[in-house]
Amino acid sequence: MVLREPGAGRLLQAVYPLPDANQPDVPALDVMDYILTEGRNSRLYQALVESGLASEVTASVTSLRESGWYEVLVTAGSKQDLKKIDSMLSSAIANVAEKGVTSEEVERAKTQLTADVILSNRDITSQAMRLGTDETTVGDYRYTDRYLAAVRLVKPTDVVAVINKYLTKEARTVGFFEPTQKRIAEVADKPDSAQTTENFSPGAPVLFSEVMKYLPPVDLATDAIPQVLPQEFKLTNGLRILLLPDRSTPTVTLSGYIQAGTEFDPENKAGLAAFVADNLLNGTKSKDVLTIAKVLGERGASLDFQTYREGVHIEGDSLSDDLPILLEMLADVVKNSSFPSKELELHRQQTLTDLQQELDEPSEVARRVFVQSIYPKKHPLHTFPTEESLQQIQRRDVIDFKTKHYRPDTTVLALVGDFDLDKVRSLIKNKFGDWEVSGKAPTLKYPPVAMPEKIVSVNPVLPDKAQAVTYMGYTGINRYDPRFHAALVLNQILGGDTLSSRLGAEVRDRQGLSYGIYSSFQAGKNVGTFLIEMQTSPEDSSKAIASTRQMLQQIHQEGVTALEVETAKRTLISNYNVSLANPEELTDRILMNEVYGLDKVELHSFTDKIQKVTLAQVNQAARELLHPDRIVVVTAGPSVLAEKSIR
Repeated sequence: MVLREPGAGRLLQAVYPLPDANQPDVPALDVMDYILTEGRNSRLYQALVESGLASEVTASVTSLRESGWYEVLVTAGSKQDLKKIDSMLSSAIANVAEKGVTSEEVERAKTQLTADVILSNRDITSQAMRLGTDETTVGDYRYTDRYLAAVRLVKPTDVVAVINKYLTKEARTVGFFEPTQKRIAEVADKPDSAQTTENFSPGAPVLFSEVMKYLPPVDLATDAIPQVLPQEFKLTNGLRILLLPDRSTPTVTLSGYIQAGTEFDPENKAGLAAFVADNLLNGTKSKDVLTIAKVLGERGASLDFQTYREGVHIEGDSLSDDLPILLEMLADVVKNSSFPSKELELHRQQTLTDLQQELDEPSEVARRVFVQSIYPKKHPLHTFPTEESLQQIQRRDVIDFKTKHYRPDTTVLALVGDFDLDKVRSLIKNKFGDWEVSGKAPTLKYPPVAMPEKIVSVNPVLPDKAQAVTYMGYTGINRYDPRFHAALVLNQILGGDTLSSRLGAEVRDRQGLSYGIYSSFQAGKNVGTFLIEMQTSPEDSSKAIASTRQMLQQIHQEGVTALEVETAKRTLISNYNVSLANPEELTDRILMNEVYGLDKVELHSFTDKIQKVTLAQVNQAARELLHPDRIVVVTAGPSVLAEKSIR
């Protein structure tokens, strides 16, 4: 089947029926999926992405009580034909069925699968969901233990058998998405009256305070909880490391930060910072991209780099026995990355395809226009990648940026998990001690940005979209603002939760104008943005914006209640304490407290600071931080004139 409508990227989706979760073929099917699509060495990645036919290929096995399915989703590369991709997909699967898989591939897939299950079930929420899913799906909360035992028994012949049994061309259903090209239009004079929308029939909203009457009491005191703090040490080259042993699971979580974010992007080469981070794992002086992928994959370890405005975040985890390999690989790529030309060009094409799709998504377009409407040209936050800027980036630019901005004295690492402190200190000194750079670290000062003098409305039009996305806001506060904790409480009341907040109860539940509405104060080292995000049907956008502004005005003038403040504080404290049971969140909080220059005790004193916030402080923050008449409003989607109803 072929779907043709306005859009950006060409997509192929193939679905194969599978048996229910209790069938003995399920472990072999999951191993098969890892061999086909997990990592750079996987069969379909090599056949489709490395060849340039596709920019991305993903797949998943879904096993339910009654039946299941295997879904393969391929995003076509630039100017690539979907029929050709489909032919290559079928050929690649047939080739695996005919020639088989190696014992090495099977063992690597089993290791990856087992490690993923262990690493994804380390916090209490994930464990509860796993137990509930197992009981609901197969009627046995102990199913995962039996499943992992069965995975260990999978052989190459089992993988070939399930491919021949289930991945046949006759059994599958294939769909193509062929986008029709339409340019982003100017603001229209009236909404598109032919737009299909969803009708809301909201019930009466229920106050969260009413719900609390039926919940058991929760003791938020943390006095009895052991408040262990991370240990810190610093290498002579300036690299800072924080270590927190945790023997609860045989795993290690790594978080890192390098001051090399998109704020340093040249205006004519926007996207350069992400280009560097995304290509670090594509080769070093001693290892090519496939070797790096193989070394990590064989251990079920993961290592990734994510680029944000103020820095590059390092994310990694592994089983505890494999921590030396994880650290050795991290040290190699940050010190010795080689940026092969072939991999850079392949990444450029993938990034261009991703950009094309982003510019067809109302949420991405609204976010981009919103930020650029608040921060003027020449401001570090104004710059976003374009097709032209991505085409301008050369290998020399990548090497120079990496040399200039990837430095030990602007890098912080945090590790939480099952390790010996002395051994890890020695290991880090050995692997990172010779990381040397010259000169001083680059610095950047954000210029002050004035609040808008009035309501500024912008409406980028994406034709034929079923949903409109609106961003509202202006410059906010930084992490060091004395109003920070009061602002968090205020935000929780205003729009921190789409179900229990003022905006959620009014705009979503009572009026039925929004699918979801949230607010946040994005506070970093520099002044960030206060924003409200909502998704609406196109016809309801103007009403939703007007209602949101009315709510901002009401809280600005009248403040909030003592009960709301106490409820918000309970929620924030409870959520924070639960989050610390998640190794990724715990490690990230340790890391960012260090990046922001906060005392290490902030890890545990944060809840005390929230608890001490008063009603007067929250209402003062509302008067000082909520400005409904000096706000940027961006609505992306079909033709809607938000400006008419909010003047």
